[in-house]
Amino acid sequence: MAEQQPAADSPDKFSILIKTWFGKTFAVPVSLDDSVGEVKDKLSALDSSLTRRGGRLVYGRRQLEDNLTLRHYEITPMSCLYCYPRLRAGGEPVKRQSLDTDLALRKLVIDPHKSLTDEASGSGQESYHQLHLDPPLQRKCLRCVGEVLPEVTPEITQDFKCRTVYRAHLPGAGIFQCSITGLSFKVKSAVTIIYRYATWTRHLSEADQETWSPAGPLFHIEVQPGVVQSVHLPHFICLAEDVNTSLFSIAHFKSGTMTLETPTRLIAFSAVLENPSFSLLGVLWRRLRSTLNSFPMHSSVLIFQQLSAANTTLHLYLIPDDKSVKQAVEKQEMKWNSKLIPKPSPFSPLFFGCIYQVTSTNSVVIMPEARLPFCYKSPREEQLFVEIYIRKMAEEIRFSMIDTRNDSVVWRASLRSGDINLPACVSKTLSGTDFLKKHKTKLCVRMRQLPSILLHLQDANVINSDEEEEVQSQVTSQRRNKVLLELVEKKGLEAQEQLYQILQMKDPYLIADLDKSS
Repeated sequence: MAEQQPAADSPDKFSILIKTWFGKTFAVPVSLDDSVGEVKDKLSALDSSLTRRGGRLVYGRRQLEDNLTLRHYEITPMSCLYCYPRLRAGGEPVKRQSLDTDLALRKLVIDPHKSLTDEASGSGQESYHQLHLDPPLQRKCLRCVGEVLPEVTPEITQDFKCRTVYRAHLPGAGIFQCSITGLSFKVKSAVTIIYRYATWTRHLSEADQETWSPAGPLFHIEVQPGVVQSVHLPHFICLAEDVNTSLFSIAHFKSGTMTLETPTRLIAFSAVLENPSFSLLGVLWRRLRSTLNSFPMHSSVLIFQQLSAANTTLHLYLIPDDKSVKQAVEKQEMKWNSKLIPKPSPFSPLFFGCIYQVTSTNSVVIMPEARLPFCYKSPREEQLFVEIYIRKMAEEIRFSMIDTRNDSVVWRASLRSGDINLPACVSKTLSGTDFLKKHKTKLCVRMRQLPSILLHLQDANVINSDEEEEVQSQVTSQRRNKVLLELVEKKGLEAQEQLYQILQMKDPYLIADLDKSS
C-alpha cells in the first residue's frame, strides 16, 4: 500500500526558510502549533551544529521565545527566519563571519531598499520578496531596530538576602548581551561579571524623584577593573520620534551619593557608556513640568488568567518595557496561581503621566475602573492592574486601549476561547507530589517551556546553577524532562509542589489535559 501523503493544501502544515549566521539556508517543515523550541529541534536534525541551546530565532525584528508557537507569531508559509548564535557561560567566541552576517541583516532591516546581497558583497539585486523576508512593519517604531549581539546565558544564584544574582562568564574579547536582562558588555578579554537588579526608589532621594524619572532598570554590577570597554544599559525610551537626548543621564551611585554621567551615545533600547566604573548604574530622564508627557516610551501589555477564579478572571497590566518589572509581575501572578496569555505590545509609543482606557467589544466587568495610569513602579512594589471579569466567554472578545487625551487607539488584541479553554480550577484531587508521580511518563514526553521552568525553579531556590546545567546538557527534550523530574523528586515534597505550581502557570493546558485523562 502506498504511503499516505499529507494534504498539500493543509493550511496548518507548510515549510519555512531559516537562514543561519554561517550563510546556510534550510527549508524546515512545520505546523502552526509547533513551538519555537520544536522548530529549533527540527533545525538541529538538519544540522547537528545548530542546537536548541546554541541559537536563537529572529523574525520581523523580534526574537522568538521557545515556549510560544508559530501561530502566536503569525508565521506564514515560506516566511524567512534568522538563526543567531547564543553563547552559554564559557562558550566559544562567535566567528567573525557570523558578525558580518548579522551586520548585513541589520542593515537590510533598517533600509528595506537594500538587499542582503548588496550589503554582503556589494552586488546583486536580491529583494525582500526574493528572500521571502517580510518587510518591516510600517509604524512609528521603524527606527527602533536594536543591535543583534551574541548572547550569553548567565548562571543564576541567590545572595544572603535572597536576591537573584546573575553571573556571566564572557569567553573572550568582544561584545555580549545577557539573554535574561538585556544588559550588554564590550570587553577586552575573558572575564566574569556579576550583576543584579536594584531598586530606584531605595536610592533616589525624594528630591531627586521630583526631578528625575527611571528610563530603565537599575543594576548593581561587579567586575574586575579595566576589562570592560563599554556597558550598554537597557532603556525603554522610544527613539522613533525626535527626542531631546540631552535630558538623558546615567545615574551612578557610590557610597549613597548619586553622580550623573552623560551617555557616550543613545541607541535603540540601550544607553552606551564607554570606559565605565561600576557599582549602581541605570538610565534616567529629566522631568520638565512643561513637557511631562513628551517622552515616548516602549511598553508592554500583560494579561494573566487566574486559574482558580470563578468563570474567567483576567488581570491586565500596562508597564514600561522593563524586564525587571515584567519579572516582578510574573512573580506576583505566580503567587495567585495565574497563567500568562501572550498578546502583542502597544503599536504606538505611550507617555508617562497619561491615562489609558481599556475597552471591549463584549459585555465584561472591569474593576476598579477601566482606566490605567501609565507610570513606573518599582519592581518591589505591587504593580497596577485592572481586573476583567467575563461571566460567559464568547468565541472571540476584542480589547482595545485608548489614549484618553485624544481618543486614539494605541493597542488592540483578541481574546479567543482557545486562549482560556480551561476548567474553572485545576486539579484539586491530587497533591503536586501525587500528580507528578502519576503522570511522570507523560510529563517526560509532553512537558515544554523547560528554560522558563528552570528559571522559575532557580528563582524559588529549588535547584542551583549546576543542577540546571545538568538538565540542559541532556541530548533530547524527553531526557531533559526526565532528569528534571527525578531531580525534583529527590528534593522532597515542597520541591515537587513548587514544580507543580510552575507547570500550572506555564503550561495549564497540559495540566488540565492530564487531569482530565485521570
